Amino acid sequence: MSTIPRMVVAPIARVARNMPFVPSSLPTSPKHLLTPAVLAVTAALQRLDLSRDPRKTVAKAKAHKPTLADLAQWSLMAAVWAYTLWIMPSVPLKLLIVTSWSIAVAIPLTSQFVWPATPVLTWVVMFFCARYVPTSSRPGIHVALLPALESVMYGANISDLQTRFTHPLLDILAWLPYGVLHFALPGVVAIFLWVFGPRGSAQFWGKAFGFMNLFGVITQILLPCSAPWYELIHGLTPANYGMPGSPGGLLRIDRFFHSSGYTNTFGNAPLVFGAFPSLHSGCAVMEALFLSHFFPFLKPLYWGYVGILWWATMYLSHHYLFDLSGGACLSVLVFYLFMPLEFRDIDGLKWSQGDGYEMVTTAPDAARDRDVDFDEEIRKLEDSGEADEEAAIEGNEAESSAGARNKRTVSWGETKVLGEDAH
Repeated sequence: MSTIPRMVVAPIARVARNMPFVPSSLPTSPKHLLTPAVLAVTAALQRLDLSRDPRKTVAKAKAHKPTLADLAQWSLMAAVWAYTLWIMPSVPLKLLIVTSWSIAVAIPLTSQFVWPATPVLTWVVMFFCARYVPTSSRPGIHVALLPALESVMYGANISDLQTRFTHPLLDILAWLPYGVLHFALPGVVAIFLWVFGPRGSAQFWGKAFGFMNLFGVITQILLPCSAPWYELIHGLTPANYGMPGSPGGLLRIDRFFHSSGYTNTFGNAPLVFGAFPSLHSGCAVMEALFLSHFFPFLKPLYWGYVGILWWATMYLSHHYLFDLSGGACLSVLVFYLFMPLEFRDIDGLKWSQGDGYEMVTTAPDAARDRDVDFDEEIRKLEDSGEADEEAAIEGNEAESSAGARNKRTVSWGETKVLGEDAH
């Protein structure tokens, strides 16, 4: 019997030894953690273009040489904007949207934010204008398709199993990622990439996140499918576009807070039958992909959040597991399809480009294997200590310290803020 605990503990211990834990040499005091962040924010603010001259934007547009990918993306967004503005009933709202976007893109101060966010804005406009798509042009609603695919793919209706037991604590745990973090994290990730990521990562985020959601909404319009809450309320009876949406398990959250926010929001949703693919899953996976790619030291946290959100969507009866898988596949496809060439090799990524800044050391030794021979490291330290003593005896202490300063690796935002050059 004593061998059973050993059989269980041994693999766990082996995995723990090989896990890439955060190095113990990293600073942990609040001062050392806050200072690099302040420097990075300052460097990011210094990179802002404060010009308000539209001629500068026109000059940049003339100098830009669009690729086939650029033309394809612009054509798709232009087609979506043309269709949504055509079906939108309010003429003043159309003029306001077009005028506001044009002015914001023309001014350099605002164009540096609005132009990279245009794919996101295209998705948002398409989503809210879905209610205006003529019913005669819409395809039939699939009620039994997703439950059947889930049973075939996974052997059971997994999402239905998650709704069998409910509890107020589980309701709150599911509500936080589904109803709060889902809407807040995209902005947090964008700001984090803009401040701490390499140049262009925030623009890459806006493009990938926006097109992923845009492709998802187009799929939901062309392939309308009912969510698990519909099956719980109406069974597999045919659905029609006149039916209101339902908050599903979020109804318990409304009752908990004595409100009707989610009931009204989902009851008046512009896209009621948009279960597949799950954009909640797509957004979470996209966030995890970006953070894992550029900041991989917290991968378990990123993907742990994805797992919790997957459970929350099924627990609240808003998505089948098949929907979640579809949203994840869409995110992975868009992430690698839209990734710029300079970001594909993360080990050779240059964090400081132009007016950028260093995030981590770019020394070649930083990318070597994590396994450390402590005896060898101690020997190196002893040798370096003896060399320092000899240098002091020979009177070369000043030259040695000056050389050490010249070889100093600048991290986070110090290069830009302190006016030093990192080599």
